[in-house]
Amino acid sequence: MTFNDFNFNEQLAEGLLSMGYKTPTAIQQMAIPVVMEGKDVIACAQTGTGKTASYLLPVLNLIGQNPKHQISTLILAPTRELAQQIDQQVEGLAYFTEISSIAIFGGGDGMAYESQKRGITNKVDILIATPGRLISFLTSGSLKLSHLEYLILDEADRMLDMGFQEDIMRIISYLPAKRQTLMFSATMPGRIRTLAKSILNEPEQINIAISQPAVGITQQIYKVHDEQKTKLLVGLLKSGTYTSIIVFASTKEKVKALYKELKSAGINVNAFHSDIQQNEREEILLQFKNKQLPVIIGTDALSRGIDVEGIDLVVNYDVPGDPEDYIHRIGRTARAATKGTAITFVNERDQRKFRSIQELIDKEIDEIALPAELGEAPKFRPESPNQRPHRGKSSGNKYKGRKPNGGPKQQAKG
Repeated sequence: MTFNDFNFNEQLAEGLLSMGYKTPTAIQQMAIPVVMEGKDVIACAQTGTGKTASYLLPVLNLIGQNPKHQISTLILAPTRELAQQIDQQVEGLAYFTEISSIAIFGGGDGMAYESQKRGITNKVDILIATPGRLISFLTSGSLKLSHLEYLILDEADRMLDMGFQEDIMRIISYLPAKRQTLMFSATMPGRIRTLAKSILNEPEQINIAISQPAVGITQQIYKVHDEQKTKLLVGLLKSGTYTSIIVFASTKEKVKALYKELKSAGINVNAFHSDIQQNEREEILLQFKNKQLPVIIGTDALSRGIDVEGIDLVVNYDVPGDPEDYIHRIGRTARAATKGTAITFVNERDQRKFRSIQELIDKEIDEIALPAELGEAPKFRPESPNQRPHRGKSSGNKYKGRKPNGGPKQQAKG
């Protein structure tokens, strides 16, 4: 299957060609025809599978059939970084069309707010927004969405994790009841299904390999004592094996402390967290994307807010508390059918968390021997049967959708 099979309009097809899109991914094969039929959709697909393009392409094609140059599409995103990335992708795909977009999000100063305010009154077709900033424009009366035809919730599970459920329902109260609604999520917990029932109309359900890391990721662990972690990390970063690296730590405070330790060890690194200004965050991401900055450290918020090709190593300095967060973290590497490595440091305290991860992905992760100069690794106690937490089947079994038309040889990005 190729993108020609979708019969996109000529201008959109030209944009696809210029961005190097060749073969649609599984989620694109399944979602695009359904969206073009005008149906509501609830789609579950892991990060890095091309879900952004799976909703942008059909919506851009639909808008192009009847351009009105007013806000017909609203895309809600959990973070400013994701909103900006979606906006950039719209710009690329719609380059040869007359379709325009704007991203609005919190942060910045009063000038940024006024600039966004002017932008939304400038006859744009697609509005990409974080919930908080959107509500401020809606409640002030400076934004009307009476002509909206398409509502898209991207990373819906992350928005609920961040406490945006009430904001989402409040936003929907400002929207026309007659609209096409698309919900995309990397996981499908009960809260997502409940939200879907309340805002979608007889949706088509699509499920792509929930809770499974991309096949191109080599997963490894080191069993470590806490005092061995930083020395081990420095050794990995200085090995010369990897050129683009994300390190995930459990808290903002640990990110800051680890940043100082790595800088003192001579590592070219920067930290990404909520205490730095928005312009600094954008600059850090730009440097990382342009390969001027080889190492970036962050918390789980970074696992959903960054979409950069060529990341060849992800390090979990701490085991994530939620097994699903492990999927999102390591999903930053091996994107667009490439390969990458994910290494997790596991101390004795986190061994049960790690076992939950292995149970979720249904795979034993290879253990790598600790370098001799770091001393002995901890010896984990075997888990007794009555200590094992009861877990049901993966949420991946709860939604069954259409099967893709074969396995794509070269997958599209996005």
